[in-house]
Amino acid sequence: MAGKLFILGCILSLAPVFFSWPGVQPAQASCGAVTCFVVIGSQQQVPTTGLLTVNAIYNYTPMRLLDGTNGVIPGIDQGVRQMILDHHQEARTITQQATLDLNYGLTERFGLQLTLPYAWRTHKHIDGLGEDGANGEGESTNFSTNGVQDLRVGLKYNMLPTLRSMVVLGFGLYLPSGNTHAHDNVGNLMESTTQLGRGAVGLNPTFYQTYEVIPHRLNQFASASYRHTFRNNDGYQFGDQWDFNGGFNLVTVPWLVLSSQFNYRYMVHDNFSSSLLRSATPADANFPAEPVVIDPTIKNRAVPTTGSTFLSFSPGFNLSLDGMIDSPWTRMTSVYFYAQIPVARDSNNNLAQETSYVFGLTRSFQMLNPS
Repeated sequence: MAGKLFILGCILSLAPVFFSWPGVQPAQASCGAVTCFVVIGSQQQVPTTGLLTVNAIYNYTPMRLLDGTNGVIPGIDQGVRQMILDHHQEARTITQQATLDLNYGLTERFGLQLTLPYAWRTHKHIDGLGEDGANGEGESTNFSTNGVQDLRVGLKYNMLPTLRSMVVLGFGLYLPSGNTHAHDNVGNLMESTTQLGRGAVGLNPTFYQTYEVIPHRLNQFASASYRHTFRNNDGYQFGDQWDFNGGFNLVTVPWLVLSSQFNYRYMVHDNFSSSLLRSATPADANFPAEPVVIDPTIKNRAVPTTGSTFLSFSPGFNLSLDGMIDSPWTRMTSVYFYAQIPVARDSNNNLAQETSYVFGLTRSFQMLNPS
């Protein structure tokens, strides 16, 4: 027991190191936000019949402007269906997300999943470039909101349930439960990309595979998912998103698993049904001035500076509490931590995800006695 507590203390003592890392300080970020994404096996797998697996997950995702980019992006005005080029410059976005993820085994092969996310988001940018301020420098605008995001309901099928292998196919629906009409500090409706919800149904097929390279010692895993969101009532459609992940889990002792994985995300340009304008420049008469109309026709347009690629390395660990302490409170319970560290990023002159962190707790409950 003393040895176990010593190792646990060493692991937990790393937390201050992670939080003192420069990447976790308030960072410059883009209009809009992403969240850290890692593979958590208890989320991906199909529980046995009658077993309910509950994940409580906390996610901290800061964003910043990359070197060589200026963060000047279009303004999206859903109220009058206008896209204004070069309308504001980003300052920061920080998203914190608490997620309750429920997985229930309907049969030995079929599982039901319900994901309920709640988020806190803060955002700051310089609004009205070429329009506001004595010299067209714009005005600082703040945005802060919190609430339920879009819920996800999914069904999973374990098509290869063997002792060493597992292949799970899934299909989920994102339901438009998140708020889409939050306002900034001066009362203006914030853009779709900064809202907690997307305002439209999303389709989400998934794939998960794992194989025990060395039984009970080393296993390999891979996953992929795709998300398509339909156009919302404000005329905005988020671009398709592809996620690919792969990595290994190493069982050091029965109650401590070390994990390492690579995560890749590809996001397509968003699309907005709008007219097209541009911010005024010093070459325009009476500068600073109202935005200049380029095309008054409302039609579907790709949104410049959306779309991105992101590759990260995510080390982490999983502690099985019932393997360390034998009690009713720790039975079928584990805790885990991951740090998602960027390796390569292309944010398309927008702002990019910084080093992010995931904390979680998993607990399983046998709801029905298997026959």
